[in-house]
Amino acid sequence: MQKHIQALMQKEMTRREFLTTVGFGLATVVGLSSLLKLLGKDNPWHTQKADYTYGGGTYGGKKAS
Repeated sequence: MQKHIQALMQKEMTRREFLTTVGFGLATVVGLSSLLKLLGKDNPWHTQKADYTYGGGTYGGKKAS
């Protein structure tokens, strides 16, 4: 991986090629981040407890004992 990055940094390119490469890199990072967030919504460990949701108990969020 490090060799690929070094090769990319040493490669001579035009301004257009540079902007295309940077744009593709940013789009990849944003796309992967969005994909991971989308997949994380169905995660069973990523749930909110009903005790602290609006309407889940008395005004203020906790259920009355």
